[in-house]
Amino acid sequence: MNARLLVTSAGSGASGNLVRSLRAGNASLTIVGCHDDQFILKNSTADRNYLVPSLSRPAWTRALRRIVAAEKIDLVIPTSDPDVAALSRARGPLAGRLFLPRAATVERCGDKYRLSEWLRVRGVPAPRTYRVTDLRHLERIFERLGNPSRAWCRIREGAGSRGAAPVAGPDQTRSWIRYWRDMRDVPVSAFTLSEYLPGRDFGCQSVWKDGRPALVKTYERLSYLGSASQPSEVSAVGALTKTVCEPGVVEISLRAIRAVDRKASGVFAVDLKEDADQVPRVTEINAGRFTSGTNLLDLTGKHNMTAVYLQLARGEAVDLHEEYEGTEHHYMLRDIDAVPRVFHADEFFDGVEDARG
Repeated sequence: MNARLLVTSAGSGASGNLVRSLRAGNASLTIVGCHDDQFILKNSTADRNYLVPSLSRPAWTRALRRIVAAEKIDLVIPTSDPDVAALSRARGPLAGRLFLPRAATVERCGDKYRLSEWLRVRGVPAPRTYRVTDLRHLERIFERLGNPSRAWCRIREGAGSRGAAPVAGPDQTRSWIRYWRDMRDVPVSAFTLSEYLPGRDFGCQSVWKDGRPALVKTYERLSYLGSASQPSEVSAVGALTKTVCEPGVVEISLRAIRAVDRKASGVFAVDLKEDADQVPRVTEINAGRFTSGTNLLDLTGKHNMTAVYLQLARGEAVDLHEEYEGTEHHYMLRDIDAVPRVFHADEFFDGVEDARG
């Protein structure tokens, strides 16, 4: 399959990992990158790279169309949520070059509050979540949550745990939101409060075509990049992550995706966290893009997920149906300025001498 691909946000960590996975699945691919930041683009590992207008401008779509035509691109693959949203709106001009969930699905998953309400109404485990409309009403929200010692405050849209923090009551919540309102221009109405989930942190990534999952894999985040400097202490970006076999996580994740789109197509990355009773609850769904840690899932097990995604996108036969690869004991280690390292537990002490005593 000598496909020609265009990867957005080229040069970012997420795009670099995606390119690494794609090439591991098929070394014959031609990969073109684009970004609106020339400095980030300089870090791209794509075969050819293009500087494009800002994502917020209509000229961004026109530039992508020119690149698609000039490079004879078969498929455009987004690597961030804003890229997914922009490409979802540009389906007409890029018809036949996208493999994304439906526009309504992308929009629904982009709003964490709306997603939580949607899933709970349909019986999918998700944290009880309330909108913050007025700082004077925070006591009322805490009462609805049962006056817990800790709740979870976050911005209802975006990634990277932006604006997220555990809060120990209405006064602390009020101060946190005021900071973001006054110093970062984030409106009060952008925030939500939900029940705090203290358990294990899981991810489930799957690729779909016309409402049928082809391949599913799961992982657990054990530590997080930059956690020491983040009030949230957690992030979607794991520093140490491992593959796990968790059928319960898969069952809930597939239910969640079917709840948001009965005809799901493309890639879906579901984040889940256990409650006090060890029940995984869906905290968000990234629809239309691979997780930034996708190397752990693509470079281990029988199947490379990005390779399966390309086959589905191009209408090729895939001899898989709802296959769950619950492999265990593979780890991925990530750090700033380092290429992610994927290894098996048996390799922990390869090249390492134990001098602890």
